[in-house]
Amino acid sequence: MFAMFLIYSYSEEQKAKYDKRYGTTKTVLVASKDILEMSTIDETMVNQEEKPVDFIQPGAVENPDDAVGLVAATPIKKGEQLLMTKLLTPGANTGLSMQVAPDKRAVTIPVDDVRGVGKLIRPGDRIDIITSINYGDGKADRREVKTLLQDILVLATGLNVTNNIPRTLQIDTYNGKPAYKNLNGDTGYSTVTVEVNPTEAQNLIYILSVAPGAMFLSLRNGNDKVIPRLPTSTLDTVLGVDSERAIQKKLLQQPVAQPLAQKPHGNGFIEIHGSDVRYNQ
Repeated sequence: MFAMFLIYSYSEEQKAKYDKRYGTTKTVLVASKDILEMSTIDETMVNQEEKPVDFIQPGAVENPDDAVGLVAATPIKKGEQLLMTKLLTPGANTGLSMQVAPDKRAVTIPVDDVRGVGKLIRPGDRIDIITSINYGDGKADRREVKTLLQDILVLATGLNVTNNIPRTLQIDTYNGKPAYKNLNGDTGYSTVTVEVNPTEAQNLIYILSVAPGAMFLSLRNGNDKVIPRLPTSTLDTVLGVDSERAIQKKLLQQPVAQPLAQKPHGNGFIEIHGSDVRYNQ
C-alpha cells in the first residue's frame, strides 16, 4: 500500500508538472489515415484525440460533425490535425462530381428567359424537360412537342451549385479589387445543369446536337412526385381536330354496302357474279 501511495503521488506530481508546462488538454480532430486532396471527409477518416492546448493549431476542428461532408482542399497526413483552413464546402470550387449520385450523370442545358422559366429556377428545384422537334421535308414537314423527362433534379444554375455558399468571387471592374457577388436571386446565368441517368443523358445530348434551342424547362412543386403519361402535342391536337380526322378516316375505311337484289316470287336461287346478279329457277 505504501508503494502504491508513492506511485500515485509520483503520477500526480508529474501530471501537475506537465499541466504547468503544457497547460490543460483539449479534444481535437485528427486524421486516422492519409486523406487525398479533394476527398470528401467521412467518419472513417477522423478520430478525436486529447492534445495539450499549447499544441493545438489555430482553426483545429473539435467536433466530427463540423468536418464530415466537407472536402479536403490539400492532402492531410495520418495523425495531422484537421484545420478549417484546409477544408472546403462542396460547391463550384470543389467541382460538381461529388454531388452527382453514383448511377447518375450531370448534363448542362442552355436556357434563356423563355426556355428557363424566367430564370427563376434554383439549385435543388425539380423540373420537367420538354422538347420541340421538326422532322420531314416539304409538305411532309411535321413538328411535335414532347415532355421528354419529368421530375428532374437541378444541380446548378450557372455557377450556383446545390449546398454551396451562394456567392462567387469576381473582380471589380472599377478598382480591380476582388469582390463577392451574391448569387441569391441571381438571374445572370445562361445554363442549367441537371441530374439524369445515362440513357436520359444520351437522349438530351441528341436533342442538343440536333436542335439546341428546342429544349424548354417547366418548374414543378418539389413535393409533386406524380409522373403522368402525356401524349405528344401536334398541330392537330392543339387545334382539337385530331379526333375529327380520326372519325373521318374510320368512315372512309368502312366498306360501302351493296344493295341486295329483290328476290322474285317462286322457287329458285340467286346467283351472284361480281356485280351481276341472276335469278335461276
